[in-house]
Amino acid sequence: MPFLFQTNLISIRDLQLIAPELIITVTACVALVMEVILPYKLSKWTAHFSLTGIALALVSLVAQFFGMGGRFNLIALITGSDAIQNVTPVDGFYGMIRIDGFALIFKAIFLIAAALAILIAMRYLDIEREQHGEYYALVLFATVGMMFLGSGYDLISLYISLELMAVTFYVLVAFTKRERRSNEAGMKYFLLGAFSSGILIYGMSLLYGVTGSTNLGAIGQSIGKIVSAAPGTGEAAMRPVLLLGMIALAAGLFFKIAAVPFHMWAPDAYEGAPTSVTAFLSTGSKAASFALYARIFFVALAPMQIDWAPLLGIVAALTIVVGNWAAITQENSKRLLAYSSISNAGYLLLGIIANNAYGNIGLVIYLLVYTLMNMGAFGVIISLRRRGIIGDNVEDMTGLAQKAPGMAAMMGIFMLSLGGLPGTGGFIGKWYLLYGLFDRAKADGKNWYVWLAAWAAINIVVSFFYYLRFIRVMYLGDRVADAEPLTMSPALRTALVATLVGILFIGVYPQPFIVLAQKLFPAAQVTAPAASRVEPVTPK
Repeated sequence: MPFLFQTNLISIRDLQLIAPELIITVTACVALVMEVILPYKLSKWTAHFSLTGIALALVSLVAQFFGMGGRFNLIALITGSDAIQNVTPVDGFYGMIRIDGFALIFKAIFLIAAALAILIAMRYLDIEREQHGEYYALVLFATVGMMFLGSGYDLISLYISLELMAVTFYVLVAFTKRERRSNEAGMKYFLLGAFSSGILIYGMSLLYGVTGSTNLGAIGQSIGKIVSAAPGTGEAAMRPVLLLGMIALAAGLFFKIAAVPFHMWAPDAYEGAPTSVTAFLSTGSKAASFALYARIFFVALAPMQIDWAPLLGIVAALTIVVGNWAAITQENSKRLLAYSSISNAGYLLLGIIANNAYGNIGLVIYLLVYTLMNMGAFGVIISLRRRGIIGDNVEDMTGLAQKAPGMAAMMGIFMLSLGGLPGTGGFIGKWYLLYGLFDRAKADGKNWYVWLAAWAAINIVVSFFYYLRFIRVMYLGDRVADAEPLTMSPALRTALVATLVGILFIGVYPQPFIVLAQKLFPAAQVTAPAASRVEPVTPK
């Protein structure tokens, strides 16, 4: 290791850029050791240690923000003033990663998702008798992959990060080894995931073959020259290969976000996986995949927006309608929320399609709110899980309003927020996503953006039908609820309260989050070159 530092292959300044990832990695490795050392009765200490590591990573993230010239005033932010300024992007590891506002805000979302996933998993693993330290280590390793997806600025680093996240999720989905459903779900997810990774790496190889670089900024500049080249020239002849690479990249990422027609894995994987894993898979993994989408399509493929925007628009429209209408027929709550996740992937694609200030705000806020909503909903489902009672069906919530009024009220708010009811965080996110399309239509003068927004708005109304089923069953169900009381651990209660407060606060007073998204993820920042780079390091 000293030799590496002496030859300048690794810079101390570079390591500082990935301090949050290093903290999570060390925490995950120690968690594995703790599993071996601690007796089974003390396994929960591994969870508490993992939460401590996530807290330290968040502190490190804040320190990075201030170290990059960020300025923050909490009082001014709450009052809606200009309390935050754009941070100066910094490149590291020879341009393979970039730390900017985009990376900081997405890393924060990933860490929040990981913390909530650990909190809701503690009680669930006790009931399943699967309280093992490697579970928390896998969650942390998946989080490391997500965080590098947020800061990756090179096709190589992005692909390795994506596979780190994917491989850990293959194991997590099949974590309950005694459950046949879990093993089946893990196998399906693995096979289809390997297929999608092949398509994705094929698209990346085409981009590299045409542009001669794996750096996203360099790829974007090369593609810009090819797109603007005069017909009949050698550069213009490469345009069909670029289109093929763009389609392959989009197809590989469609699988990762469970978009139509690559959505078939989601219902089975969500149903068969442990519920706590389903919650993390539907939130953290989806947010990381959209971070990857934004990096590649806003930077490397930015000059081709006229080509990829209609493709994503068609897929978004199909994803929204297929997810919504399929969810209506579901009786299993996890499968229903899986199809809900599919439809929400379609809504989030609207932010990518818009590619403007409103779309970026909607993308960030809705990903954050969606993390809170889904974690809360799956947390309530976990609270129904008792020995001998799975609690996965919608009908299992019958009479919950009489049995546990507080839990029923929370579940109702989560469902209404998923539907986009005004006064909840879900409404704010969807509002900005739709308005981003209207703003893009005004800028480009194309009416299909407006039609896509109208299509999405109509399907929002449809989604209330199956979200309200939970409320109808809890408050107006015909069956009599069982007399056994619900038992909630302090960790699960903390997670549910945190998600509820977050959803309501963002819904009632979203201004601080809008300002954060505006300043840290401005429309021009993603495609702009880094203003300040790490000192170049030349190998000896």
